[in-house]
Amino acid sequence: MKASGIILSGGLGRRVNGADKGLLAWRDCTLIEAAIDCLQPQVVDIVINANRNLDRYQRLGFPVVSDTLDDFQGPLAGVLAALPHCTQQTVVVIPCDSPQLPRQLVRRLLQPLQDDAVDLSYAHDGERAQYLLTAIRARCLPSLQGYLAEGGRSVRGWHSQLNCAVVDFSDCREQLLNLNENQTDKKNPP
Repeated sequence: MKASGIILSGGLGRRVNGADKGLLAWRDCTLIEAAIDCLQPQVVDIVINANRNLDRYQRLGFPVVSDTLDDFQGPLAGVLAALPHCTQQTVVVIPCDSPQLPRQLVRRLLQPLQDDAVDLSYAHDGERAQYLLTAIRARCLPSLQGYLAEGGRSVRGWHSQLNCAVVDFSDCREQLLNLNENQTDKKNPP
Protein backbone atom coordinates (compact mmCIF):
# COMPACT_ATOMS: atom_id res chain seq x y z
CA MET A 1 0.00 0.00 0.00
CA LYS A 2 1.41 3.37 -1.01
CA ALA A 3 0.76 6.69 0.71
CA SER A 4 1.19 10.40 0.33
CA GLY A 5 2.48 12.40 3.28
CA ILE A 6 1.27 15.62 4.86
CA ILE A 7 3.49 17.56 7.23
CA LEU A 8 1.59 20.04 9.39
CA SER A 9 3.53 23.24 10.02
CA GLY A 10 0.73 25.78 9.93
CA GLY A 11 0.13 26.51 13.60
CA LEU A 12 0.51 29.70 15.58
CA GLY A 13 3.37 28.37 17.72
CA ARG A 14 1.75 29.48 20.98
CA ARG A 15 3.95 27.20 23.06
CA VAL A 16 7.12 28.52 21.41
CA ASN A 17 6.44 32.25 21.82
CA GLY A 18 4.73 32.55 18.44
CA ALA A 19 7.67 31.17 16.45
CA ASP A 20 7.08 29.22 13.26
CA LYS A 21 7.80 25.76 14.68
CA GLY A 22 8.81 24.17 11.41
CA LEU A 23 11.66 26.64 11.05
CA LEU A 24 13.05 26.16 14.55
CA ALA A 25 16.51 24.62 14.75
CA TRP A 26 16.75 20.94 15.56
CA ARG A 27 20.23 19.48 15.81
CA ASP A 28 21.86 20.33 12.47
CA CYS A 29 18.68 21.28 10.58
CA THR A 30 15.18 22.68 11.12
CA LEU A 31 12.18 20.76 12.43
CA ILE A 32 10.55 20.71 8.99
CA GLU A 33 13.75 19.31 7.45
CA ALA A 34 13.89 16.59 10.11
CA ALA A 35 10.24 15.72 9.39
CA ILE A 36 10.93 15.55 5.65
CA ASP A 37 14.01 13.38 6.24
CA CYS A 38 11.89 10.89 8.16
CA LEU A 39 8.82 10.88 5.93
CA GLN A 40 10.21 11.17 2.41
CA PRO A 41 11.68 7.64 2.16
CA GLN A 42 8.36 6.20 3.34
CA VAL A 43 5.85 7.95 1.03
CA VAL A 44 5.27 8.65 -2.66
CA ASP A 45 4.95 12.43 -2.26
CA ILE A 46 4.78 15.11 0.43
CA VAL A 47 2.57 18.17 0.85
CA ILE A 48 3.50 20.74 3.49
CA ASN A 49 0.82 22.77 5.26
CA ALA A 50 2.18 26.17 6.30
CA ASN A 51 0.58 29.56 6.89
CA ARG A 52 3.65 31.75 7.36
CA ASN A 53 7.08 32.08 5.76
CA LEU A 54 5.76 30.37 2.65
CA ASP A 55 8.81 31.26 0.57
CA ARG A 56 11.11 29.43 3.00
CA TYR A 57 8.92 26.33 2.94
CA GLN A 58 8.65 26.41 -0.86
CA ARG A 59 12.45 26.36 -1.13
CA LEU A 60 12.33 22.84 0.31
CA GLY A 61 10.99 21.60 -3.04
CA PHE A 62 7.57 20.29 -2.02
CA PRO A 63 4.08 21.68 -2.61
CA VAL A 64 3.12 24.10 0.16
CA VAL A 65 -0.54 24.81 0.89
CA SER A 66 -2.05 27.20 3.40
CA ASP A 67 -5.26 26.71 5.36
CA THR A 68 -8.38 27.46 3.37
CA LEU A 69 -10.25 28.30 6.58
CA ASP A 70 -9.65 31.61 8.36
CA ASP A 71 -8.20 32.22 11.82
CA PHE A 72 -5.83 29.25 12.34
CA GLN A 73 -8.53 26.72 13.15
CA GLY A 74 -6.12 24.00 14.16
CA PRO A 75 -4.42 20.97 12.65
CA LEU A 76 -7.55 19.61 10.98
CA ALA A 77 -7.73 22.79 8.89
CA GLY A 78 -4.23 21.97 7.68
CA VAL A 79 -5.26 18.42 6.78
CA LEU A 80 -8.32 19.80 4.96
CA ALA A 81 -6.14 22.15 2.90
CA ALA A 82 -3.47 19.57 2.05
CA LEU A 83 -5.49 16.40 1.45
CA PRO A 84 -6.79 17.37 -2.02
CA HIS A 85 -3.17 17.92 -3.19
CA CYS A 86 -2.05 14.38 -2.32
CA THR A 87 -1.67 11.88 -5.15
CA GLN A 88 -2.46 8.70 -3.22
CA GLN A 89 -5.74 7.41 -1.78
CA THR A 90 -4.05 6.89 1.58
CA VAL A 91 -2.30 9.73 3.38
CA VAL A 92 -0.03 9.74 6.43
CA VAL A 93 -0.12 12.94 8.50
CA ILE A 94 2.61 14.04 10.88
CA PRO A 95 3.22 17.26 12.80
CA CYS A 96 6.47 19.12 12.08
CA ASP A 97 7.41 19.07 15.76
CA SER A 98 8.01 15.32 16.03
CA PRO A 99 11.54 15.19 14.61
CA GLN A 100 12.58 11.63 15.54
CA LEU A 101 9.79 9.50 14.11
CA PRO A 102 10.48 5.82 13.52
CA ARG A 103 11.54 4.74 10.04
CA GLN A 104 8.73 2.17 10.00
CA LEU A 105 6.03 4.72 10.93
CA VAL A 106 4.20 4.66 7.61
CA ARG A 107 4.31 0.88 7.18
CA ARG A 108 2.90 0.34 10.65
CA LEU A 109 0.20 3.02 10.33
CA LEU A 110 -0.91 1.59 6.97
CA GLN A 111 -1.19 -2.00 8.20
CA PRO A 112 -4.72 -1.65 9.67
CA LEU A 113 -5.90 0.02 6.46
CA GLN A 114 -5.42 -3.29 4.64
CA ASP A 115 -8.98 -3.79 5.92
CA ASP A 116 -11.11 -1.58 3.67
CA ALA A 117 -13.57 -0.98 6.54
CA VAL A 118 -10.92 1.00 8.47
CA ASP A 119 -10.99 4.73 7.65
CA LEU A 120 -8.08 5.90 9.75
CA SER A 121 -5.33 4.65 12.04
CA TYR A 122 -3.32 6.54 14.64
CA ALA A 123 -0.34 5.90 16.86
CA HIS A 124 -0.43 5.14 20.58
CA ASP A 125 2.83 5.39 22.51
CA GLY A 126 1.77 3.07 25.34
CA GLU A 127 0.73 5.99 27.56
CA ARG A 128 -1.31 8.22 25.30
CA ALA A 129 -2.83 8.47 21.87
CA GLN A 130 -0.86 10.46 19.29
CA TYR A 131 -3.82 11.59 17.19
CA LEU A 132 -1.71 13.62 14.74
CA LEU A 133 0.41 10.63 13.78
CA THR A 134 -2.21 9.14 11.55
CA ALA A 135 -3.01 7.40 8.28
CA ILE A 136 -6.21 8.56 6.59
CA ARG A 137 -8.06 7.42 3.52
CA ALA A 138 -8.69 10.25 1.04
CA ARG A 139 -12.35 9.23 1.01
CA CYS A 140 -12.61 10.79 4.50
CA LEU A 141 -12.37 14.32 3.06
CA PRO A 142 -16.17 14.91 3.01
CA SER A 143 -16.38 13.79 6.64
CA LEU A 144 -13.61 16.24 7.58
CA GLN A 145 -15.26 19.06 5.62
CA GLY A 146 -18.56 18.44 7.42
CA TYR A 147 -16.95 18.20 10.84
CA LEU A 148 -15.12 21.51 10.42
CA ALA A 149 -18.19 23.21 8.89
CA GLU A 150 -20.14 22.28 12.02
CA GLY A 151 -17.48 23.97 14.19
CA GLY A 152 -15.56 20.87 15.21
CA ARG A 153 -11.85 21.39 15.92
CA SER A 154 -10.78 18.41 18.02
CA VAL A 155 -8.69 15.83 16.19
CA ARG A 156 -9.91 13.18 18.62
CA GLY A 157 -13.49 14.35 18.08
CA TRP A 158 -13.24 13.86 14.33
CA HIS A 159 -11.58 10.47 14.78
CA SER A 160 -14.52 9.38 16.95
CA GLN A 161 -16.81 9.77 13.92
CA LEU A 162 -14.75 7.34 11.84
CA ASN A 163 -13.88 3.66 11.95
CA CYS A 164 -10.41 3.97 13.51
CA ALA A 165 -7.66 1.57 14.42
CA VAL A 166 -5.05 2.22 17.11
CA VAL A 167 -1.46 1.22 16.28
CA ASP A 168 0.81 0.32 19.19
CA PHE A 169 4.13 2.16 19.10
CA SER A 170 5.05 1.54 22.74
CA ASP A 171 8.21 -0.24 21.58
CA CYS A 172 9.55 3.05 20.20
CA ARG A 173 7.82 5.57 22.44
CA GLU A 174 10.85 7.89 22.66
CA GLN A 175 10.79 8.33 18.88
CA LEU A 176 7.31 9.79 19.08
CA LEU A 177 8.66 12.75 21.05
CA ASN A 178 6.54 15.80 20.33
CA LEU A 179 8.14 19.10 21.24
CA ASN A 180 4.75 20.58 22.16
CA GLU A 181 4.23 17.84 24.73
CA ASN A 182 7.78 18.28 25.96
CA GLN A 183 7.15 22.01 26.48
CA THR A 184 3.88 21.29 28.27
CA ASP A 185 5.46 18.69 30.52
CA LYS A 186 8.13 21.17 31.66
CA LYS A 187 5.50 23.78 32.49
CA ASN A 188 3.15 21.33 34.19
CA PRO A 189 5.17 18.62 35.92
CA PRO A 190 3.13 15.61 37.13
